Amino acid sequence: MKQNRLSIAQQDARTGAGLVAPSLAVIMLLILYPIGYNIYLSFRHVTISGQSSFAGIANYKNILTDSSFWHALVTTFVYVIFSTFGATIFGLIVALVMNKKFPLKGLVRSIVLLPYIAPVISVVFSWQFFFDPVNGIFMHVMVDMLHVYKQRFNLIGSPSSALWVAVIFSIWKSFPFTYLMILSRLQTIDKNLYEAAEIDGAGKIRQFFSVTLPELYFVMGSLVLLRFIWNFNKFEDVYLLTDNVKVLSVYTYFKAFTGSMDLGSGSTLVVIQFGVLIGLILLYVKKVLKW
Repeated sequence: MKQNRLSIAQQDARTGAGLVAPSLAVIMLLILYPIGYNIYLSFRHVTISGQSSFAGIANYKNILTDSSFWHALVTTFVYVIFSTFGATIFGLIVALVMNKKFPLKGLVRSIVLLPYIAPVISVVFSWQFFFDPVNGIFMHVMVDMLHVYKQRFNLIGSPSSALWVAVIFSIWKSFPFTYLMILSRLQTIDKNLYEAAEIDGAGKIRQFFSVTLPELYFVMGSLVLLRFIWNFNKFEDVYLLTDNVKVLSVYTYFKAFTGSMDLGSGSTLVVIQFGVLIGLILLYVKKVLKW
């Protein structure tokens, strides 16, 4: 009888594997083929017209000795680090506030979600108008009302200031997702933990660091990882907002589809970006998440 049950279980396992195998094969093909094809193109000179020739490691050598690449890499890290941790911290603060009871809480929650659900193109145009040096509200307040600046200037027209505008835009656009994930975890924390901490004489601040943060560690760690990946590959937000911030994704686009239109160099940049990202993810998962 036991052997029959084992045989039935094995048959069910084989049937399940056979049913899942086609879908798994398609998914793996969709993942592995673009990666493999990009690696293949990275060793070739490929133009937009389709002409192709073997390049060896010339593409990698040209990219790694190009100062523009290293500048784009540094810009990317600045953008990713500040936007990732900014969105996480701001999302945490908003989640802590939204976890309290106050009038019109439902309406405020809906308003908080607007940046995340609004179309990127519409909010980008709104931000561009907001920072417009001639008709923008920001310069009107800073120059004409508060007299912080003596004259108007294009805040998103300068590479140094445009980078920080892009960072603030990313924080504003993405913090609602972080807020939702943290809030959902906050509402599942056992209230007895706070009561026990209060009996031990812990105040609100001590309770936050001793109870709340440890309970949020895994959620916040996962959110930082996801946001880091998304921001590292971010293209449309930065590209639409300003042409003065060359993160790696934007730099890759210009390298592949403008100027010489060398798809081989563009593929090389993608492979390097993929390698850097995988390395950082593995380091983060091992050292921070301890998986």
